[in-house]
Amino acid sequence: MHNSVEKGFNSDIQVLDRKYHVQTEDWGRDNPFLVSRVFSNGAVIRSIKTSYEEILPGGRRAVPQDIRLAMKIQHNKILDLLLSGQLWE
Repeated sequence: MHNSVEKGFNSDIQVLDRKYHVQTEDWGRDNPFLVSRVFSNGAVIRSIKTSYEEILPGGRRAVPQDIRLAMKIQHNKILDLLLSGQLWE
């Protein structure tokens, strides 16, 4: 099995007077985690790491479409938390 990595997601959002950059990436089957980082002023203020086993049916054997969907869901949840004021420094 090769270590294919799915292309990630990046978003820039502003909440009140603060700008954030949210990055979500797949670390691949050899390191089976989806990792999201929230940046503010160039610094990481939050890091969310979710194992394939927690989020994907089949874990490491998950198909690329499932990995991509799980990344999108994780990324969008973080954006929602930021916009609703539930994810703070």
